[in-house]
Amino acid sequence: MVDSLPPPPEPHPELHYRRIVLKLSGEALCGERGGFGIRPETLRKVAAELAEVHRMGVQIGIVVGGGNIFRGLKGASAGMDRSQSDYMGMLATVINSLALQDALEKEGIHTRVMTALEIKQVAEPYIRRRAMRHLEKGYIVIFAAGTGNPYFSTDTAASLRAMEINAGALLKATKVEGIYDRDPEQHEGAQMYNVVSYDRFLVDRIGVMDQTAIALCRENNLPIQVFKLEPGNIIKVCRGEAVGTTVHDDDR
Repeated sequence: MVDSLPPPPEPHPELHYRRIVLKLSGEALCGERGGFGIRPETLRKVAAELAEVHRMGVQIGIVVGGGNIFRGLKGASAGMDRSQSDYMGMLATVINSLALQDALEKEGIHTRVMTALEIKQVAEPYIRRRAMRHLEKGYIVIFAAGTGNPYFSTDTAASLRAMEINAGALLKATKVEGIYDRDPEQHEGAQMYNVVSYDRFLVDRIGVMDQTAIALCRENNLPIQVFKLEPGNIIKVCRGEAVGTTVHDDDR
């Protein structure tokens, strides 16, 4: 654990985004082998990269999924009540958030977990103004338990939190390089887009994020950057380098 809070780092002059929300899938914590649970080595690597980004002066909010532990939709498809299974999925995101907090603090980064469900013994309740104050003081803030409501994904939660805290962009880290015209894991000739408009994303029903999340970003003109979770990519995106696919208001 870290003990004292130093002054927040000064923003690096090359920064393109000063404040971001990063969406990580729960599966990202499993490493390239996939499966279930949390792989400690993968967790350490993610935390080390985030620590480096933080030291550049980027204010970081994080939303972590829970699919490596439990996925609400899968439970519902197996016959569970949808609301009940979604709440279970929210609790899975809390587990991942606490694991990521521990890894970040081992990197010397002060971190706060804020949950949309009240679990006072392990995390703070989400309060927008308090979250923004934490970011300004130099904490990384992890937003857990989605929106606190069933039927809403963690993608939607990430979009919502990004707008609430006035983030410059929503970063979506995935297993592939960006957004493709077809599933690149099943189609060898799949082509990656450098830029996609919100409208095209919605019309083509591109599956990398859910429609509600994209619609929220479109209504508030929040750019989305979709890229592969690999060393150096988060820093490149924060510097404004061309990495992955940008989703914004037109295709140009």
